[in-house]
Amino acid sequence: MSRRLANVTLDNLDDLPRRCRQCVFWELDPVGGERAVQAGDPGLEKEAWISGTLLDWGSCGKIVYVDGVAAGFVLYAPPLYVPRSIAFPTSPVSSDAVLLMTAHIMPEFSGGGLGRMLVQGVAKDLTRRGVRAIEAFGDLKWEQPSCVMPAEYLLSVGFKTVRPHLRFPRLRLELKTAVSWREDVEVALERLLGSMSPERALRPV
Repeated sequence: MSRRLANVTLDNLDDLPRRCRQCVFWELDPVGGERAVQAGDPGLEKEAWISGTLLDWGSCGKIVYVDGVAAGFVLYAPPLYVPRSIAFPTSPVSSDAVLLMTAHIMPEFSGGGLGRMLVQGVAKDLTRRGVRAIEAFGDLKWEQPSCVMPAEYLLSVGFKTVRPHLRFPRLRLELKTAVSWREDVEVALERLLGSMSPERALRPV
């Protein structure tokens, strides 16, 4: 089973689930989002947002493919590019952080660690760009797929609560911590293997 991450571009935007492809919850303010829906094609607004953010800021999303099939995605951007972010009771997002807007794993691929893989990919991308942290709004009462991620999911991949709320806490992931996940495993393996002499490793039990 092969897994790979790809940046979201206009060329692969249609690989997002149709519901997400047509959603502009984060990309527009509440009034603008309602207008886009009433106009009949919010997908055009989504495309315009992706295009503009790519040109102005750079990579703003990742898709994970499993054996060539799109299995999940994540979108992220500085809060300046995300009008909906100021509508949350635990806003604003910290000035040194990028907002993890939304993430989704297809049901048939859930439980396979793809969510952590997506966050790891975002962390590495943003670290290279000099960003210190990722923040996100979580939903403590999440029951089904929606535009706001479940707080439980965010906590499970390393986020910590920085502003509590009964429904929508704001959570934060320091990028140094996120990037160290894989490195920590590699270092631990090197220490384990390095501590074993070849003779001892091959000695019959």
